Amino acid sequence: MKLVLATRKSPLALTQTEMVAAHLRNQLGVETELLKIVTTGDKQAEWSLEQRGGKGLFTSELEAALTRGEADVAVHSTKDLPGDMPAGLAIGGYMPRADTRDVLVLRAGVETPATLATGSPRRRLQVQRMFPDVQFSEIRGNVDTRLRKIGGQHVADGTILAAAGMKRLGIETWPGVDFAPLDFEQMVPAVGQGAIAVQCREADAAKFAAIFDAPTMRAVTVERAFQNALGGGCHTAFAAHVAGDRLYLFHETTGHRSVELSPSDFAAPVECAARGLKELGLIVFVSSRRRPTR
Repeated sequence: MKLVLATRKSPLALTQTEMVAAHLRNQLGVETELLKIVTTGDKQAEWSLEQRGGKGLFTSELEAALTRGEADVAVHSTKDLPGDMPAGLAIGGYMPRADTRDVLVLRAGVETPATLATGSPRRRLQVQRMFPDVQFSEIRGNVDTRLRKIGGQHVADGTILAAAGMKRLGIETWPGVDFAPLDFEQMVPAVGQGAIAVQCREADAAKFAAIFDAPTMRAVTVERAFQNALGGGCHTAFAAHVAGDRLYLFHETTGHRSVELSPSDFAAPVECAARGLKELGLIVFVSSRRRPTR
């Protein structure tokens, strides 16, 4: 039996998909083949994701291949996945989560950056609390491209990268830059950060569930419930991250919050998210700003 895995062509995406392929071969005794796809987000490398919207830009073509039966699973960085799932598709499981922290990348010798390159509102508003006078610009490209732009081309004094991506690419150091991991009180990670999602057709979900990582599924399901309840996207400065039994939240209107989660919260994540956002006053606030849909 052979399973076809749909993946983006970026170095990180291919590395992550090879990890999933090895896991499937080991657990199910199958052969694997990679279906490499260039997504809209990859083609439009100069787009501002904040201004143009980033929903589905790195996932839609992979999901379409899955729906058409050209692939058996699609492999995603979970933080790229929109909250709503196309009809007939499901999350089969997640690989064990890597380091979920964000990393402050500064040009060597810089302690207080005057300029920082990031297109993420979530990262921008949180880092501004550390460096109130910093000025922002956008940056796109693969991990190594961004590191070259800071360390060699000096397009800005720094940027923010995900620790998990650098670790999976084997990047521990880089010429001309220094790395400083940020704790959750400084920078709440994106929903699903550090988790590799394995998407499949709904009919196949049960056969995959038992072979993937249950603790990651437990945590990310709660995070995505908050994302869905809030309707957050690339234009919203929002983050939710579960570490153990503690939930860390950041929103542009409330700042940082953290709460302990109970077993019942994990058992009913949708209800947990609705209650938590209502207590923060975010459900009412967001619904009042939401544009009407056609």
